[in-house]
Amino acid sequence: MALKPDRIETQTDVSFFMNSTATRGGIASISTGGSGVAMDDASAVVAYATAGSGAKPVGVLLNDVVNLDLTRQHINWHKDEVQQGGKVTLLQVGQVTTDSVTGDIAAGEPAFVGASGLFTATAPTDVDSELAQARVGTFLSSRDSDGYVKVAVNFA
Repeated sequence: MALKPDRIETQTDVSFFMNSTATRGGIASISTGGSGVAMDDASAVVAYATAGSGAKPVGVLLNDVVNLDLTRQHINWHKDEVQQGGKVTLLQVGQVTTDSVTGDIAAGEPAFVGASGLFTATAPTDVDSELAQARVGTFLSSRDSDGYVKVAVNFA
């Protein structure tokens, strides 16, 4: 599990789809060129960016995205699973405790999106993109013994 249940959800978004499997707790970024305004627009797709540089972060993924044969088993609603290609919940403003982090972390440092949707304290080096320099939050703690970090996020 990459996300502990002790979180504060101030603002969430349910208008994006995710077409790849993923574990909750990382930073989802826009993965297609276009993104519609309608709630069911198929071009509104997010994914974990392969690199932090140039990523357009949208929010913290709150669901596990799985690829199951739904004719043989059902989605585990208790684990908050979503079928691949379905709508996901993204936390845009609030606080999470996650182990989806990379690099050295210290309380009070700014949080940025890193490779594979991980939180990092290292700012992306893409100077051509204002969005790449966007701060996604602040680390509120250093890593605990299990590798979890508390992060205040603000994508608004």
